[in-house]
Amino acid sequence: MVAINLAKFALISIAAALITISLKSAAYFLTGSISLLSDALESLVNLAAAIVAFFVLRIVVKLPDEKHLYGHGKAEYFSSIFEGILILIAAFAIIYSAINRLRHPHEIEFNSIGLAISTLASLVNFLVARLLFVNAKKHKSITLEADAQHLMTDVWTSIGVLAGIGFVFITKIQLLDSIIAILVALNIVYSGWKLIYRSAMGFMDEAVPEDEKEEIVAILRTYESQGIKYHSLLTRQSGMRSFISLHLLIPGRQTIQQGHNLAEEIEKKIINATHHATIITHVEPIEDEKSYKDITLDRE
Repeated sequence: MVAINLAKFALISIAAALITISLKSAAYFLTGSISLLSDALESLVNLAAAIVAFFVLRIVVKLPDEKHLYGHGKAEYFSSIFEGILILIAAFAIIYSAINRLRHPHEIEFNSIGLAISTLASLVNFLVARLLFVNAKKHKSITLEADAQHLMTDVWTSIGVLAGIGFVFITKIQLLDSIIAILVALNIVYSGWKLIYRSAMGFMDEAVPEDEKEEIVAILRTYESQGIKYHSLLTRQSGMRSFISLHLLIPGRQTIQQGHNLAEEIEKKIINATHHATIITHVEPIEDEKSYKDITLDRE
């Protein structure tokens, strides 16, 4: 149900991309600036990424089935990788256009209306990015976070482009436009690489963020005064959902029911602190030496 609600933010991102493409294309035709063209091309990437994000978020909502017992959360990483690849393609296209402009110089026109239109497009991206960031953090969605990061990269890119055109107008050095476009492209390459790297880490079952792990540990330590310990705390992130497993060491005199109640209590506290978490606890007697031989991933 959460993913269905998140899909509406992807639709907002699609609408924003269409608006900014129109605005930035108009700004390019009014000024002839290759830097503004590079900005418009990146907005095309935003549109493609937002469309993919929409469909991915609809996949994530599917319930676990016989072939996907842990759900479909990792589908989010496909969206991020796809967006990263598109960003790299756009960056190389920008570099190609900039080099071509260096070989065949063309004077750009300082058009205040065109620049104002580009500024408006950046404002649209900024507002949508903030909306996506808030909801990405709230629901732990890497798809929305990736989209938001890309939009913010677009915003900073636009600021750099507008500043560059201003320098061209002041210095009359037309080559600055192409040079700035190349610098913009390099920034886009970095953004795309970061998205691809983080998504790859997700496919490799990267642990939950350190601050989230610290919350889990803090909850577990509150039970130490009751003679309860833990070990073999394992975590992994799968899109919006995190999976947590741990071993609880409790006094052997406690009944199975008491051990079960304790595990339930701890699990609820961890879920409330982390959200969208699936927790598996294994209860062991703290006095038994064998309880300390299964700490590693490959249990002895």
